[in-house]
Amino acid sequence: MSESTEATEAPNREQPDPPRYTRLGYDLWRLRGRTGQLIPLLQAAQKSEGYLCERAIRSISGVTGIPESEVYGVITFYTQFRLRPMGRHLIRLCDGTACHVCNARALRDVIEDELHLDRSDTTEDGEFTLQPVACLGCCSLAPVVMFDAEVRGRLDPPAVRRLLGRLRRLAKAQARAEATARRAGGGPP
Repeated sequence: MSESTEATEAPNREQPDPPRYTRLGYDLWRLRGRTGQLIPLLQAAQKSEGYLCERAIRSISGVTGIPESEVYGVITFYTQFRLRPMGRHLIRLCDGTACHVCNARALRDVIEDELHLDRSDTTEDGEFTLQPVACLGCCSLAPVVMFDAEVRGRLDPPAVRRLLGRLRRLAKAQARAEATARRAGGGPP
């Protein structure tokens, strides 16, 4: 081999085979050593798990060489990333201009009070997640809240309390039905 050939050849780094069963494992293997891949890796981990668990953060830190503290800094900077699993039911509260002007904050206060959310966006039982959003695109219905896939507009605090009561009753009935199905050996419906 000539000196010029040695200088232009890429080093032969031994790369482990990608784990065969997880998309995140594949992405970690595929993107190993590339710069600028932190956000795609975080997105893949969150897509795989539904949130960013400590194990995924450690793995990503190890693969990228970025300290875990810096990875956490990126996670907490971008609102797209979650450090806790989402609840079974998602409540999206619009805080766009029209909803903000129509007192969406009062609706948020009611939701946080009714669901006992204190510095967290997911209830302790894992049933509900409150997610403020920039706009739901229903400005003529302001203020707007989306309960799972159901959009409700022109809401006031008493209406939100009634809707949350109904949602809690439905969640309890769904949990009872799933528990009954598991006991019968049928698994989740």
